[in-house]
Amino acid sequence: MFLWTSDKPMLLAGILLAIIQFVAALPWLYAIDPRGFKQTAASPLGMAYVGAGLLAAGVGVAAFMGYKNDPQNLAWFGRYVYGALLHLQILIDLFLLFPQIAVRVWPKGGAVAQAAYREACRQPMFWLIVIAATCLIWISVAIPYFTFGDDYKMMKQIGFDAIMLSAVLFGVLAASMSISEEIEGRTAVTLMSKPVNRRQFLIGKYLGILLACLIMSLILGWTLNYALRAMREFDPINNAPDPVDPLGTPAEKVVDPLTFQAQKTVVPVFEKPVPSVTGKAVARGCGLWFSDTVAHSFGIALGFGQVMILVAIASALATRISFVVNLVLCMVIYFLGQLAPVLVRVTENISGGGAAVGMVGFLGKLFDVLLPALEFFNMGPAIIRETPLDLWMFGTYVVTVLGYSVIYTSIALLVGLLLFEDRDLA
Repeated sequence: MFLWTSDKPMLLAGILLAIIQFVAALPWLYAIDPRGFKQTAASPLGMAYVGAGLLAAGVGVAAFMGYKNDPQNLAWFGRYVYGALLHLQILIDLFLLFPQIAVRVWPKGGAVAQAAYREACRQPMFWLIVIAATCLIWISVAIPYFTFGDDYKMMKQIGFDAIMLSAVLFGVLAASMSISEEIEGRTAVTLMSKPVNRRQFLIGKYLGILLACLIMSLILGWTLNYALRAMREFDPINNAPDPVDPLGTPAEKVVDPLTFQAQKTVVPVFEKPVPSVTGKAVARGCGLWFSDTVAHSFGIALGFGQVMILVAIASALATRISFVVNLVLCMVIYFLGQLAPVLVRVTENISGGGAAVGMVGFLGKLFDVLLPALEFFNMGPAIIRETPLDLWMFGTYVVTVLGYSVIYTSIALLVGLLLFEDRDLA
């Protein structure tokens, strides 16, 4: 009864929050039962049931907010329950929509990409790597780093590296095995007998595996949100209260400048449209979750740039060489791409080193030119810093680096197409 007499906007806030979750659930509800979904949407009685369900859910959320009636508790609920659930539903939607978008944009190649994407996501290796990376991220919460207050930053760097390496490992393995096995096993001949040419086959395979790597990165990013918060709870030195914040959120401005900048940008978008004080508290908590997600997306995007390049190289090499050799070459390219800039800098600082140093310097410069410049994808300088980091300037840098990834990926795939063009499939 208090919903109508004491705070009418609270009921509206509850209904609005319930509608948002329902809209986010529509794509996967359709995927579960397309026929039933269409019948319900076309039936007035079915839509009436949906409306009644949303009203009941809104009343339930409003009753919960009225029962708690504490902005700090409601912000915690909005951040780690409501916001996390909404984020997870969006990830499931993307999981289902990515292959459909590929088919709509590029019918023939998209069909190959859709098949490769489904094959990759169904492999036990995909989920084993996800579970292993999740365990590594959570174990890193309890590891002592002995950094005198910077444990949070070290753990965050480990989290981004774990996400990137997991996606790289899966992408290189999947590309090496899938493309090589289809060519060696003459399965590609069946595809080529249909209206699918070699370009559509290779690029479609690459896009399908890359989409699976993207989904893996996003899932692990969702896990990282929880783990970083647990790190602050586990080690109180990383959880200093912010006296300016009435909700008692951690001092993100001190320990994580990028996340703090994202809060100032993202939180108002969630908070302003929701009525009532309690509803705004839940929306603020949800905004804090998505501000963390936005801030972490920069690190995930930089790591994904490396994934794009290495999977493209693995796909190109798979047209000619076997799985084992391909895997070894990709590992060598990865390590040389990291070490080449270091070799160049070290040899330039050595004077009078003789022919040996000159040869090392020449090889370092050669590798630095030919191999991908993976040093640009390092998130460390953005994390291990004391001064605030401008969100928009850093976003411009990330977009620039991803542009470099697209260019290098295009070159690698072009080389792969040249290698694949005269490959005998019969």
